[in-house]
Amino acid sequence: MTDTSTPPDVAAQVQLPAQRPESDGDAGDKIGDVVERATAVSGRVASAVVERLRNEGSLTSERGSTTIGDEVVEKIAGIAARGVPGVHDLGGDVARVFAGLKERVGLGDADADTDRGVSVRLDGEQAKVEITLVIEYGQVVRTVTDAVRAEVISAVEKMLSLQVTEVNIRVDDVHVG
Repeated sequence: MTDTSTPPDVAAQVQLPAQRPESDGDAGDKIGDVVERATAVSGRVASAVVERLRNEGSLTSERGSTTIGDEVVEKIAGIAARGVPGVHDLGGDVARVFAGLKERVGLGDADADTDRGVSVRLDGEQAKVEITLVIEYGQVVRTVTDAVRAEVISAVEKMLSLQVTEVNIRVDDVHVG
């Protein structure tokens, strides 16, 4: 004979029919709230996945089309930004820490992460670029960021034939060395 009773710890977490609230409407409202929150969360997750999948540039010509992944634009923008005098590194504090750890344990060269600190939003033939960087102490921030912006726009537009609509730059740190 099998014991079909509910274990005490589960009964404490789940309202069993014998322990119904006084009003069925209250329970319905609570269940409705839970379902609504779950739907909202799953909708945000699904839209983030779709957004990432759609994030590619496309160039159409007479004889076919070319699709450019956002990673390609990020890498080109990262290389262009690193080449500007006064830029010490790309990425926020956490990204730089992980890159340093990777280099120390032999999983790669920290400078090889050329797209670290760069994110791109592509829409057809247009690109919006976000860059986080560290500048060298003593450099004029405005001068460095203007040069980074110009280099990134030039490199992306020249190499990929995409129109760069924005380059937003966040200066995360100053390197003293």
